[in-house]
Amino acid sequence: MHLQDKVCIITGGAAGIGKATAEKFAAEGAKVVICDVNEEAGTALAERLGNDTSFWKVNVVNRQEVQAWIDEVAKKYGRIDVLINNAGITRDSQFVKFKEGEVVGQMSEDAFDAVIAVNLKGVFNCTQAVVPYMIKQGGGAIVSASSVVGLYGNFGQTNYAATKFAVIGMTKTWARELGKYQIRVNAVAPGFILTEMVQKMPENVLAGMASNTPLKRLGKPEEIANVYAWLASDEASYIHGAVISVDGGIVLGT
Repeated sequence: MHLQDKVCIITGGAAGIGKATAEKFAAEGAKVVICDVNEEAGTALAERLGNDTSFWKVNVVNRQEVQAWIDEVAKKYGRIDVLINNAGITRDSQFVKFKEGEVVGQMSEDAFDAVIAVNLKGVFNCTQAVVPYMIKQGGGAIVSASSVVGLYGNFGQTNYAATKFAVIGMTKTWARELGKYQIRVNAVAPGFILTEMVQKMPENVLAGMASNTPLKRLGKPEEIANVYAWLASDEASYIHGAVISVDGGIVLGT
């Protein structure tokens, strides 16, 4: 029960790694606050996890919506101990696709903007809304989702890689700025994780992902949730400004 009675916010908490994180935090005794755009899934999860879990439908891109939500959470619980910036999307395509001397495709501006908005601005919005409450109460923990893609890039993911590199930059900057307030700021860089979305990929693609990982398997959402929970707990009280890869060793091959 390393998170006993801590008020913990998890963005993108209705499915995948976010869902596993909500389950882990609830098991560790936290008061879990989930936000997501998927109201049906988020509400069902909160009901299943019990009275100490609540759900809000929030679009992290919308600054006013985020601020109103955080203000409500602070009013309801009296404090905010942990923020897990987990919400994220992908819109993959090749930056420029060239064939037989002609441009035959490229990443659209809409695809670029959508990923930047959720994966980067969303982290900025949620963190900036939470930090004043953490400063006033004397500390807290912020953990943001980067990716191994944010460490070495990936084919077809210009937009996604840009956001995950940027999350690392923001994490290290905020660590310098917020440490004096006893707010710990860290990031986690997952590798290939077998979420519901990934499970829908063709078997040969999944096999290829596993074969490129030194441990020869994909990660489980619970394995990321475990690291989130540790970084959020007092057991990680001197971990600050770190980026922890949870990737089965795939970053070793870069």
